[in-house]
Amino acid sequence: MVERTFRVAPGRENRAMAGLSMGGAQTFGTALAHLDKFAYIGGFSGSSGGRGGFDPKTSNGGVFADAAVFNKQVKVLFLGIGSAEGPGTKTFSDQLTQAGIKNVYYESPGTAHEWLTWRRCFKEFAPRLFR
Repeated sequence: MVERTFRVAPGRENRAMAGLSMGGAQTFGTALAHLDKFAYIGGFSGSSGGRGGFDPKTSNGGVFADAAVFNKQVKVLFLGIGSAEGPGTKTFSDQLTQAGIKNVYYESPGTAHEWLTWRRCFKEFAPRLFR
């Protein structure tokens, strides 16, 4: 619908999805299930991991099972969080890295689950898009 209605470049290489808090978790759920439609994914205080029990072979329907395939499809996987929010997102980023999944981890200094965190995350995420 967007491509039919607006003057935008077509195709997954020209599509990004990001969200904050619960919207970040919904972004991961949606975009990871539709890698044929999205090449850039961002979560600002919201992702799909970090609560323990991460298995790249089964997490998110096994989308992380083949790191080489995932890394070829996803141009940017961005995980942002405020430093006062806890270690979950950093843990998830580390687990992804261990599994060979390229990702960008950003921690907003001195912020929590709040607008300043999300503005800083967007500032870090936006310049990485569509390169």
